[in-house]
Amino acid sequence: MNLRYRSIIDSLKTISKNYSIHSEQYYAKQIKNATVVCTNHLTPEIKLHLITEQCQLWHSPANECQFNDPFWAFYWPGGQAISRFILDNSKYVNNKTILDIGSGSAACSLASAIAGASQVTANDIDPVACVAAKLNAQLNNINIHVLSKNILFNDCSQWEVIIVGDMFYSQDIADLLWKWLDSMCNRGKTILIGDPGRHCFKPELRLQERLKKLKEYKLTENCCLENRGFSTASVWILE
Repeated sequence: MNLRYRSIIDSLKTISKNYSIHSEQYYAKQIKNATVVCTNHLTPEIKLHLITEQCQLWHSPANECQFNDPFWAFYWPGGQAISRFILDNSKYVNNKTILDIGSGSAACSLASAIAGASQVTANDIDPVACVAAKLNAQLNNINIHVLSKNILFNDCSQWEVIIVGDMFYSQDIADLLWKWLDSMCNRGKTILIGDPGRHCFKPELRLQERLKKLKEYKLTENCCLENRGFSTASVWILE
């Protein structure tokens, strides 16, 4: 691995260590107090602890938030699209082992479990996101495995399908992901990607030719408001 990618991975590790260390019980209480249980999204079959307009944090300035970047508290458009697609097209995950990278709320993991996956791992470097994932799994009476360590460029041989929702939010992360996903695809993994069309969702030409759009979804009104500029989200497969 070249020095640039090593530097990015080291930065991700640093991010995951910069959180205050509290017990899962502490984080769980904070999450429940700050969120509401929501089904107003593309997958109403799945209940999620989310920050919505009904929550105090929605209307509070950023410096009053007790969480460090609570990405897990929002159901991002790419994740909604993948989850809806999986629920409607279970053949992609049924009886397969699933890895949900940057899982956040773990909605994609929960959708995979509902669709018949044999084993599901929700992976996020944010320890609070991991607690939120467990709470959401409990809320839906679903069993998933939650993994908090950074596994990019590690051995992922135990998983057959890799899900990537809304991870192309910066160019450095996008470059790292495309490189890793390319290597995973070359090892026979099924790669499902959800994205609303962010500017970083532009792989090199060689990979563009291997990307196939499976489905495009119109986002709900509240999701459009939360993600200004996006009205649809698509699911892609890297072949």
